[in-house]
Amino acid sequence: ADSPWSVEDILTEEDEKDRVPLQKLRLLGESEELRGLLLNPHLRQLLLTIDQAEDKSSLMKKYMQEPLFVEFADCCLRIVEPPEKENILPE
Repeated sequence: ADSPWSVEDILTEEDEKDRVPLQKLRLLGESEELRGLLLNPHLRQLLLTIDQAEDKSSLMKKYMQEPLFVEFADCCLRIVEPPEKENILPE
């Protein structure tokens, strides 16, 4: 109970397809845009609340209605799963 959690604690075999490779996760730490968002104390409090919550799933559903949290989530997704070039409109 006192040991830190591991990925295996939260992902089942069915969830394996949702796992983000470590190489892509490292890109999050290199993103200036993401760092800028994380300077916002309100966002930091939202993330801390999720981290400490017992029922993370329902809290995530609630926070996905918060524009700041959606901006954070979208930024993370653009970093780990960039949009495909054919979906980008030419300028």
